[in-house]
Amino acid sequence: MPARPLKIDIHTHILPPDWPDLKERYGYGGFVQLERHGPGCAHMLLDGKFFREIGANCWDQDIRLGECDTHGVHVQVLSTVPIMFTYWAKPADTLDLARLLNDHIAGVVADHPRRFIGLGTVPMQSPDLAVRELERCVRDLGLAGIEIGTHVNGMNLDHPDVFPTLEAAAELGAAVFVHPWEMLGRDRMSKYWLPWLVGMPAETSLSICSMIFGGVFERLPNLRVAFAHGGGAFPATIGRIEHGFKVRPDLVAVDNETNPRDYIGRFYVDSLVHDPNMLHYMLTLMGADMIAMGSDYPFPLGEHVPGELIESMRLAPEIRDRLLHGTALEWLALEARTFR
Repeated sequence: MPARPLKIDIHTHILPPDWPDLKERYGYGGFVQLERHGPGCAHMLLDGKFFREIGANCWDQDIRLGECDTHGVHVQVLSTVPIMFTYWAKPADTLDLARLLNDHIAGVVADHPRRFIGLGTVPMQSPDLAVRELERCVRDLGLAGIEIGTHVNGMNLDHPDVFPTLEAAAELGAAVFVHPWEMLGRDRMSKYWLPWLVGMPAETSLSICSMIFGGVFERLPNLRVAFAHGGGAFPATIGRIEHGFKVRPDLVAVDNETNPRDYIGRFYVDSLVHDPNMLHYMLTLMGADMIAMGSDYPFPLGEHVPGELIESMRLAPEIRDRLLHGTALEWLALEARTFR
């Protein structure tokens, strides 16, 4: 029987099995707590109010590995749950929490270096502290890069205060994974789970457009950045985005006169689009070289069998393998032999 192709999942989330009472630790509220309420079950609470139910696969690495084996996933790229970014808090406190989360991820990777790759989180509201923790993540902890939000307290990713962290990532050769959080317009989306269904795709497209129109890719040609959820609404709306650039350059091209379509191929996205027609379109638009398998494990909006969509499609073996691991390895600047 031929060996299964190497599968690397670039979009998975993990939490420590427990963490301190952060309100007590820092002296004010707004932080996430973990409340166990049964075997393998826990609530994430925000100031004592229910936020999300999670299972043991969110913190138990043995359960996680077992599910990876069941689904044929050889390697997971681990990142924290975006609500843990905590950019709103005092910078020193966000740094302290980031160090706790990053040390945990580094420990999981150290326990299973052929099965896990780690991405850290940094206090993006403070450029100096963010760069310092990024350097620690890469140089001391051996993480492959960082996960950041689509904005920092309302500052888009072209903001001058965000740039130093992206610049440091490019200089360090660190991968950057951009994940939506605190979605725009959420005050109008109180029903139907709309922040996750509508807000997240729009939020991700906003972050891509901000980096394009703000000239970030021009200034940092070596930055390796990937966006979650297939780039959100961006692939489906690139025609409108380009048309707007052409017909109203006075409004759109104020900081960068390069056609936004020219930046396709300058950033990566994951494959989490849930629809074979959409993935076919993205392969035509971006090419397999820019798309990496990502599942959003272990959450319900993710792909429950990572890579199932890719493997269900009639793709040439070289395209399939590029999606399942080749693009991930390029984005992470790693070699396949590390994990075989």
